[in-house]
Amino acid sequence: MHAPMRRAHESPAEVDLSAINLNLLVALDALLREAHVTRAAARVGLTQSAMSHALAQLRELLGDALLIRGQGGMVLTPRAQQLVAPLKRGLAELRRALRDEPPFEPATATRRFTLATRDFFGSVLLPGALELLGREAPGVDLSVLHVDSTTFSSHLETGEVDLAIIVAPSPSGPGLRQQKLLTEDFVCVVREDHPTVRRKLDLDTYLKLTHVLISPKGGGVGAVDLALARQGLPPRRIAVRVPYFLIAPLVVSRSDHVLTAPRRLIDAFSKAYALKVFPPPIALPPFDILQVWHERFDGDPAHQWLRELVARAVNMGSENTRKLRGVRRAPAS
Repeated sequence: MHAPMRRAHESPAEVDLSAINLNLLVALDALLREAHVTRAAARVGLTQSAMSHALAQLRELLGDALLIRGQGGMVLTPRAQQLVAPLKRGLAELRRALRDEPPFEPATATRRFTLATRDFFGSVLLPGALELLGREAPGVDLSVLHVDSTTFSSHLETGEVDLAIIVAPSPSGPGLRQQKLLTEDFVCVVREDHPTVRRKLDLDTYLKLTHVLISPKGGGVGAVDLALARQGLPPRRIAVRVPYFLIAPLVVSRSDHVLTAPRRLIDAFSKAYALKVFPPPIALPPFDILQVWHERFDGDPAHQWLRELVARAVNMGSENTRKLRGVRRAPAS
């Protein structure tokens, strides 16, 4: 039984898209192309009865017979004729959207990415990243935020932050993905004209010195303190705590304190601040630096490109620090 026809003076009813099964649109496209229930069913791999049922649903949904009997078989109603072209275009566009991820073209892209990190990791990453952006993606901008360990997981999930650059291990969270960017170790540094540290830094001297500790939260202990405790050695005196990595070398260059810090940080500042660099007199484990993102963006071409650019930028930073290691260093004790 056909659905009731709409009178000419009646306004078209609003179609509830949430009530439409995509399979019905595929069936409608086949019916409009074939104007024949059996052939339309074969076209999309349905049984004739299933296609007849789909036609009945479409008639009810659209308030039009769509196909009626004519002298040479079934013919399209005027309403059905109006649907042929837009339905064909719409399904073709939908197929393209589902088949192919929109390409990301760095050279012509205009967008902003947001990174959450600390100042040390930013100093390792940003020079190379900016160089690569200038060459490959001049329309792409970066925002760098201080990483907040209490909120960055949720910000990664919402997309407010694209990547977090942090020290391993990554805080656990649903849907978080990570990649190791580099492994870092420690060195010790004092000012070049330090009155008591000259050509070597032995453990006794190290423990007698006053120390600078980089403490982003203003408290706690560092890797050195944990290592001293493990070896049953007396604690060091922490004379100065600073919240930022980049302040610490400047503090040491104008005092008699010693700083134990990531090698790449010291490599970047040892020459400018006239610092002497030594291997630590105690064994300190290296640590990994990670980039972390949410699985929602695993397959996003722009995000994949960003992660690859960050990895390349870190490698560029590592190459540059290796070149700087020709600065004067004291021999190991």
